[in-house]
Amino acid sequence: MKYLLITLFAVMVMCPAYSQSEEAAVKAVIETLFDGMRAKNADQIGAVFSENAIMQTIETTGETGIVKAGSVADFVKGIGNLPVEAKLDERITDYQINIDGPMATAWTPYEFYFNDKFSHCGVNSFQLVKMASGWKIVYIIDTRRKDGCS
Repeated sequence: MKYLLITLFAVMVMCPAYSQSEEAAVKAVIETLFDGMRAKNADQIGAVFSENAIMQTIETTGETGIVKAGSVADFVKGIGNLPVEAKLDERITDYQINIDGPMATAWTPYEFYFNDKFSHCGVNSFQLVKMASGWKIVYIIDTRRKDGCS
């Protein structure tokens, strides 16, 4: 009985630490994406996505939206081909991360600046999977708006 209680206590103590380290790993993938965008580093950006990852954005029209699909390859290429003087800065204002085994979701409100000028705000919704090579983004969809930003 004594060993059972010790084992249960150890599991209870270790689980939150495991969860926090996994949350930190998921957050690091997302930060790597945005650091790569700021650096216009196509290799860094491409490395955070899984093969066949899906990218979508929602264009809002009042209270409804239209989903527009894009490709990771086009996104990576577009960022990598920006002029040296172009400045991209997506500022994440919060992270809400949920993990269940090898699957994670991250809800990240943001503000986007282009050449130090506010462009738009919205929310990114990431789906990630923990693969042999680590956490990878398999799906991202975002909203974009100019009104209602903090």
